[in-house]
Amino acid sequence: MDNVLAILLAGETGSRLAPLTLDRTKPAVPFGGKYRIIDFTLANCLHSGIRRVLVLTHYKSYSLQKHLRDGWTIFNPELGEYITAVSPQMRVSEEWYQGTADAVFQNLYLLNRSGAEWFLVLSADHIYRMDYAAMLRQHIESGSDVTIACMEVPTEQAAGFSVLTTGKDLQVTGVRENTFTAESPPEQAGILWASMGVYIFSSEVLFDILHKDHLQETSTHDFRRDILPRLVETRKTCAYRFGGTSGRVTQDRYWCDIRSLDVYYEANMDLLKPNPPIDLYQPDWLIWTYQQQSPPARTVPGSSGTEGIFINSILAGGVVIAGGSVNHSILFPGVVIEDESLVEDSILFSGVRIGRNAKIRKTIIDKHVSVPDDEIIGYDIKTDRKRFTVTEKGIVIVPKAYRFSIRTEIP
Repeated sequence: MDNVLAILLAGETGSRLAPLTLDRTKPAVPFGGKYRIIDFTLANCLHSGIRRVLVLTHYKSYSLQKHLRDGWTIFNPELGEYITAVSPQMRVSEEWYQGTADAVFQNLYLLNRSGAEWFLVLSADHIYRMDYAAMLRQHIESGSDVTIACMEVPTEQAAGFSVLTTGKDLQVTGVRENTFTAESPPEQAGILWASMGVYIFSSEVLFDILHKDHLQETSTHDFRRDILPRLVETRKTCAYRFGGTSGRVTQDRYWCDIRSLDVYYEANMDLLKPNPPIDLYQPDWLIWTYQQQSPPARTVPGSSGTEGIFINSILAGGVVIAGGSVNHSILFPGVVIEDESLVEDSILFSGVRIGRNAKIRKTIIDKHVSVPDDEIIGYDIKTDRKRFTVTEKGIVIVPKAYRFSIRTEIP
């Protein structure tokens, strides 16, 4: 894999994940009790033998850059290995990144210097495990100019995805934005091949198409909308079917694009299923991350004598359940649940404290929030909407460092 450079697109604003993205970019949003979303893509690179990675940052990138520094300084630069965050350099213009393709175009200087023969372009905001080495083998053996990873998606779940049509030997014959929905006519129902936002380009092809795209005044400079449809017409473009038998990683066939707060919540809750759809416990494919030093999680009796308990939950280091009850929830490091409180179906980020006799249900609470004694969240949606963001499916989001003494209402 010495001739491969991975490019992670990590500049998305993630507006549909607000307020979780008010102070951080989408790939830096915490996930699963100890991780950040970007950790899954980076772990795929690590286990696939890819040791040269550029992370193209843009929007509110401090939290992400700090995470990369603290958790991912694991490669040896003396051996030509690196994970490097790259903000807009203004080398070709004075503009910020104008799209995913423009982000790469503005860094062609670094791509040229790398001497890589193949470029792996990845989104940094997806949850999945994948062996990119197997995809690269197919790319080389097929003689493709471009390879697009895709997976089977039911028609009713494919709205908003790029859909591929393929012919002989998995050659892509068309790519379009899917417009079918759950309400589409029955004759349109079925399985579609949806792009996963994972691409391999041969170097000459990538440089050529990016230069041409840069000159197109009507282009949105986006890989999905502009680059791939043109390449399908002019270059040999093949599909790589995710979830096959190739590659070292066990095929759980799980891939999740964190497209909304409800999807984010459900992806976390997936980890609490008896047989989670994504295997985080495979010994040779563990997800690397930064993990702060903290004491073990524990339960202790509260002052009332009530035992602290938890049922079917994920507890990170430093969690203390002091007489409270936690059920079907995910608690990040340093969370404290005080006496006779109840937390159900919720996600509590680092440093959250739940006061005595509080009741929390179907709620995501961002970092460093102290919930007062006797507070109730998630039981009266009309009341919750006056203070917090509430999703279409009724999940309440309490923003980072929220102060309950200030009753700020959402306009």
